[in-house]
Amino acid sequence: MWQEENNVLKRSFEFTNFIEAFAFMTKVAMVAEKLNHHPQWSNLYNKVEIALCTHDEGNTITEKDRKLANEIDKVFNGKNSLFKR
Repeated sequence: MWQEENNVLKRSFEFTNFIEAFAFMTKVAMVAEKLNHHPQWSNLYNKVEIALCTHDEGNTITEKDRKLANEIDKVFNGKNSLFKR
């Protein structure tokens, strides 16, 4: 579940292994590029941490962030039309 904290949307994702985590990040990267809105994220083995805010709108949460968060959830749940996990 996405959490709002200090004008940032944050969520953690956990996978079986590094390969699954990296595959997820690759899919999210392609969606982010399509939306022209890119996450701040980190990866440690099977965990991916994502933080979203819109820098050119004063580092706050905007509709761009909510849309990307929704698309990231679709990727994670295997429901994004571009990808199946």
